[in-house]
Amino acid sequence: MKFIHTADWHLGKLVHGVYMTEDQRYFLNQFVDLVAEEKPDAVVIAGDLYDRSVPPTDAVELLNEVLFKINVELKTPIVAIGGNHDSAERLSFGSSWYRQSQFFLSGKLEGEVHPIHINGVNFYLVPYAEPGIVRQLLGDDSIHTHQDAMKAVIGRIEDKMNTNEPNVLIGHAFVLGGKTSESERTLSVGGSGCVGAELFEPFSYTALGHLHSPDAIKHEKIRYSGSLLKYSFSEAKQNKSISIIEMNEKGQFDLRVRSLSPKKDMREIEGFLDELMDPGFYEKQAVDDYVKIILHDEGALIDPINKLRQIYPNVMHLERKIHLTDMKKKQFFTAVKEEKKNELELFQQFYQEMTTSEFTDEKKAVMTDVIEKALKDGVII
Repeated sequence: MKFIHTADWHLGKLVHGVYMTEDQRYFLNQFVDLVAEEKPDAVVIAGDLYDRSVPPTDAVELLNEVLFKINVELKTPIVAIGGNHDSAERLSFGSSWYRQSQFFLSGKLEGEVHPIHINGVNFYLVPYAEPGIVRQLLGDDSIHTHQDAMKAVIGRIEDKMNTNEPNVLIGHAFVLGGKTSESERTLSVGGSGCVGAELFEPFSYTALGHLHSPDAIKHEKIRYSGSLLKYSFSEAKQNKSISIIEMNEKGQFDLRVRSLSPKKDMREIEGFLDELMDPGFYEKQAVDDYVKIILHDEGALIDPINKLRQIYPNVMHLERKIHLTDMKKKQFFTAVKEEKKNELELFQQFYQEMTTSEFTDEKKAVMTDVIEKALKDGVII
């Protein structure tokens, strides 16, 4: 049995003021071609088809177009769930008749999770749900965290699971130890949004969505497919891919990945303004990419972003390296201040961080006089 695992399409995504719909369309057209080439028994989409609960019209039309091509024109079964960005109710609309064409879409969690049986494999669809929803749905007052909720849901699945056949769980969750990106929405404050990898032990393979890197977690049987495209500059160095799983009747599988080319890459470049504007540099660059530029220049610059956009039309973000350094210092001072040190101790720590010289008793005496005078004059608050 062969299936393709993908997730986190985030159709309708807005990145630094730019709608990514056309980039998504370009990528998904390649994805449809890949499905036609691979001829899988099913396509798995593990949540976050849309970027928000009320997606723009263009995003809805794009999803309809792509799913129609895969499911109707290519006659490929689709198994999909809702993620934390999706509207459970909107995705669930029409799901009862979708099944007639082997389009299995679970937007919201049901009290009983019945398997979808395709070519010898049982797929269990577990869409994203808040712990409170699961607590009410299952009538279990002990459920307070995502760990509690997932454990309870999987426990019910295990009660009726056929262990003589391969079983695949499709979920949308943050597995403990996973690497996050800036474009992912936090599921909850603290650690209550995490679930342990041990919960998925009963399954031959767990196809997850939510974390945007395909390398978010290293596990033999648990995998994030990663997002469709790069959606933040924290993902600039990630290699996005499509996971293809070929599974035998015992649940053992081989996994390989296929990479597709985005219309525009997302990456960071840095240097002095004159260097970045030099033809010797930018003629070797893909200047149409979405870029974050970090300038090394100090002092005032006149309208640098518009100058850069003459060469790099898709500059999304501009930073000065000196600003980054100042931010790090500010964070350092905040951390130090929280240690409840007095003014002299704060200055001594700053002095030792900024220089290699010893903070001698003579220097300490001088700074003591300066601080006392400043305190007397009301300069230090």
